[in-house]
Amino acid sequence: MNPPEPAGALILAATPMGQVDDASLRLRAALASADIVAAEDTRRARNLAAALDLVIGGTLVSYYDQVEAARTPGLIRAITEGSTVLLITDAGMPSVSDPGFKLVSACADAGLRVTCLPGPSAVTTALAVSGLPSERFCFEGFAPRRPGARRDWLAGLADEPRTAVFFDSPHRLAATLAEAVEVLGPDRRAAVCRELTKTYEEVRRGTLAELAEWAGDGVKGEITVVVAGGTARPRAMADLVDEVERLVEGGLRLKDACAAVTQDGAASRREVYQAVLEHRQAQ
Repeated sequence: MNPPEPAGALILAATPMGQVDDASLRLRAALASADIVAAEDTRRARNLAAALDLVIGGTLVSYYDQVEAARTPGLIRAITEGSTVLLITDAGMPSVSDPGFKLVSACADAGLRVTCLPGPSAVTTALAVSGLPSERFCFEGFAPRRPGARRDWLAGLADEPRTAVFFDSPHRLAATLAEAVEVLGPDRRAAVCRELTKTYEEVRRGTLAELAEWAGDGVKGEITVVVAGGTARPRAMADLVDEVERLVEGGLRLKDACAAVTQDGAASRREVYQAVLEHRQAQ
């Protein structure tokens, strides 16, 4: 009879963003029992354990951006041999703009078990308190550092109908919001969430113009920004007609092509259909 397969696993665990009492009972147990705790910052991991009045029971290793690639093979080997690896970051959920993706991907490729201990997330917390639509949203990670790349990135959000959530540095927030006013318009609604769950938590809601003016005086702390989705801009009927004709040339029936180009509410199917017929008659 063959021996049983080792029961190793990777556990992703969300850690408190500020209030230590947000640590789940499952996180506490995992910190004490995991064979290996891979932490973005080992000092913070020790401080968290001390605040929770527990001792990290396994081996504590660092796992931050610069060592992800080098550290991953060893962790995969440990999981393959039966170890339980707990992955934590400084705050919030691993892999969400934090180290973790490479390890999760490697585990998936190797067929190893990956599970998660849910908990605090700046993304969903900011979205919940923003006062902006939350049925559909997109997460954009960190705003680009360089002005040119940042403007291009903001332009990509101009017609995005979903509420957008992103992180930003307090030192760049004023510049990001000022550029957002130019690219997205001064009246787009937004919220800046600062130091979520911490003593000096602050949520500023308003238009991009109002928030840009406020941020101009300087902002400190961890920043999460929520921006309302854009509305579809009117499209010229001539452009819709051209798009329909391209679809027809590609093999679609005229009625189906008209339906396809009007899905976003740019115009009614009947209007586009009639415009296509008129355009053909005029040629």
